[in-house]
Amino acid sequence: MNFWRNTITGILLVLLLLTVSTGNAETRIRCASTTSTQNSGLFEYILPLFEKDTGIKVDVIAVGTGAALELGRRGDVDVVLVHAKDDELRMLRQGWFVNRHDVMYNDFVIVGPPEDPAGIRSLQTAVDAFRRIAERNTKFISRGDNSGTHKKELSIWKAAGINPEGKKWYLQVGQGMAKTLRIAANLRAYTLTDRGTYLSLVDRERLGLKILLEGDPLLFNQYGVMAVNPERYPHVKYKEAMTFINWLISDRGQKAIASFRDARGNQLFHPNAD
Repeated sequence: MNFWRNTITGILLVLLLLTVSTGNAETRIRCASTTSTQNSGLFEYILPLFEKDTGIKVDVIAVGTGAALELGRRGDVDVVLVHAKDDELRMLRQGWFVNRHDVMYNDFVIVGPPEDPAGIRSLQTAVDAFRRIAERNTKFISRGDNSGTHKKELSIWKAAGINPEGKKWYLQVGQGMAKTLRIAANLRAYTLTDRGTYLSLVDRERLGLKILLEGDPLLFNQYGVMAVNPERYPHVKYKEAMTFINWLISDRGQKAIASFRDARGNQLFHPNAD
């Protein structure tokens, strides 16, 4: 009799614990995004606000845009936030993703040592700056990682009519933006960077790099968000991913992005949800 009483009590206790555990279980989604959104501190700022509003936690996988899109294409994440609009739209048409929206923008800048050995500070366009760097065989550090920044860099070289592959002054490091900036600083070299990551590091780490060219319309940097297609991958958390997307493009999310500042008070991303 005691045996059955103890057994039933044990089963009831297990069921109670399972009920409590299930009731307290967190809802989590996986977001593949860029190193720039992570390194700048944007996610650290906005995700607690999103979690407070919705109860959904977001686990960010910060990689280059190419790798982030591939994670989405394989169904390994629920949502992506990246910055390579042509590639995003192509993969949207192919059916890997759904419900893409512009979210925010900033810009790319060309940075280098303050002494500016290639003399690009007086130039007006990124194409002319890249040509000058190549003509003077001045060190240039490329991310070389198929990221959105790398794709933009390659498009500028193409527009300049230059193939830098194999040149002694051209170094591809296969790293994220923060590490690429550190390497450029150590080698007294030029690189292309998003403004947000640069501003988040320049004071904190005393990089010793200066913005030498900015303001060219070619350097516009659009970020977009889209959900992994649940018809391709039924296991993804599509409903929660759409809650995240809708929050980002809502007044609440857009105001959160606009209010994010670096230590100097600079606005690093500008909301422009469609």
